[in-house]
Amino acid sequence: MLPAKTQRRRRSLGRSLLNIGYWTLAASLTAVAESPRLDIEPVWSGHPVGFCLLTEKDQQFAAYYDANRQMTVAQRRLGETKWRFTRLPSTLGWDTHNYVTMAVDRDGRLHLAGNMHGAPMNYFRSRDPLSAATLEPVKPMAKAALEQRSTYPVFFTGPDGGLLFKYRDGKSGEGNDIINRYDPSERRWRPLLNTPLTDGLGQMSAYFSGPEPGPDGCFHVCGTWRDTGDCATNHSLSYARSRDLIRWETAAGKPLKLPLSPNNIDIVDPVKPGGGLINVSYKLGFDNAKRPVIAYHRYDPDGQSQVFCARFENGRWVVRPVTRWKGYRWDFSGGGSIPNVDVGVGDPTPAGDGKIELAWRSPHESGTFLLDENTLEPIGKAPRKPAEWKDPEGFGKIENPTPGMLLQRRWDQGKNAPSDCRYAIVWETLGANRDRPRPGPPPPPSMLRVFRLERANR
Repeated sequence: MLPAKTQRRRRSLGRSLLNIGYWTLAASLTAVAESPRLDIEPVWSGHPVGFCLLTEKDQQFAAYYDANRQMTVAQRRLGETKWRFTRLPSTLGWDTHNYVTMAVDRDGRLHLAGNMHGAPMNYFRSRDPLSAATLEPVKPMAKAALEQRSTYPVFFTGPDGGLLFKYRDGKSGEGNDIINRYDPSERRWRPLLNTPLTDGLGQMSAYFSGPEPGPDGCFHVCGTWRDTGDCATNHSLSYARSRDLIRWETAAGKPLKLPLSPNNIDIVDPVKPGGGLINVSYKLGFDNAKRPVIAYHRYDPDGQSQVFCARFENGRWVVRPVTRWKGYRWDFSGGGSIPNVDVGVGDPTPAGDGKIELAWRSPHESGTFLLDENTLEPIGKAPRKPAEWKDPEGFGKIENPTPGMLLQRRWDQGKNAPSDCRYAIVWETLGANRDRPRPGPPPPPSMLRVFRLERANR
C-alpha cells in the first residue's frame, strides 16, 4: 500500500492529465464542428453601443442589449450551436457611452460591468466559474462613496497578472479616475491606491487611455483634460508611466505624486481649449527603440486640421506635424456622442528598418502610412500585408433594410481562446445621435452573430 500522501499526489496528477486530455479533445472537436457563422439573437439597433465577446477555454460569452434593450449574456460551449441566455436587471436608454464589458478572473468567475454614464456602479459577478447563469449584482463594488456617478468601465491585467478595474467617478469636466484590484481569495474588490489615479481639481476631468503595457516593461497613460461636457474644451495632451501602477513618473523618470493632475503630469503638447484636440482621436504607440509616440489631431497655427506625432527625445517632448492639409478644418463642439468623427488615428507601430507605421483617416486621405523614424515625416504608404485571417461569408454585409445602418464589430477579448481561429461578433445599428432619442419608431432589431475566422494560410 502506497502512503496516503503519495496516493493523493497521484490522484491529483490523474485529474490534471484528464483535464489536459479534455481540453485537447474539446479543441480538436471545435476545429471540426465549428460553424463560421452563428446567429445569437436579434438586438437593439437604434444607436451604437459597445457589446462584448469573451471566449474562455471551451466556453463563449456574448454580452449585449437584446431587442428590448435588456442587458443580456448569451453562453455556449464551443462546437455547439445552442445558446443559453441570462437576462440581467439593467435596461439601456439612448446613451452610446453605456457599453458593456467582461473579464474572467484566475478562478474562472465571470465579471461584467456596463450601462452606466454618470450613474451608480452597475457590476455583476458569477457565483460559479464560467457560468453566466449565476451572475449576481454586487453593490458596492469596492467603495460606495466613489460609485455613485460611474462611467467608462475597463477590466485589465496588472503587472502581477491580477485583475484590475478602472472607471471614472464624476462627470465630464469634473471627474476622477479610480482603479480597483480584485482579491480572488476573498472574492472582493479593494481600491488599488489610497487616492484617485487622476484628479481634475474640481475644474476638469481626464480622458486617458490605458494604463497600457508597453515593450519597455512600463504601463503608460496618455490623453487630454476636458473642462466641460463640450468636446471643444479638450486641452493639454498629457503622459505618465509606471512599472507597478503604484509609483508614477514622467518620461524623464521624475517621480509624480498621485493623483495625477494638470499641475502634476508630463504636458506633451499644451493645446488650449478650442485648439482642435479631442478625446476620441489620439493613440499611444512605440517606435523601433521602444520610445513612446503619441499620434493625435489638433489645429495648426493657421487653424487647419492636422495629424501630429509627439515623442520624448533628448530630455523633452518634441511635437512634429505629420500631415500638411490645406483648407480643411474639422470644427467640432457640443456634448454627447459625436455622430461623425472626421479625423481618426491608429497606434504608431514599429515597422523596422528605421520606419514607423501610422494609420489615419480624414476627408482628405486615409490608409496606413510609413513615417521616417528620425523625422516622423511621411515617406509613403505601407505595403499591403497578406491577410492573416479569412473573412467568412457575410462578415461585412449589412442586411437590415433601414436606411443609414452601420456595421458594428467587436473582436473576442478572451486570452485563452483556440489559437487556430479568431472570433468576432457583428451586428447593425443606426449612427450616434448625441445620446438623444430619435423621433418616430425605432428601426427593427438586427441579428447579432458570432463569426469564426480561420487563418488565411491554412
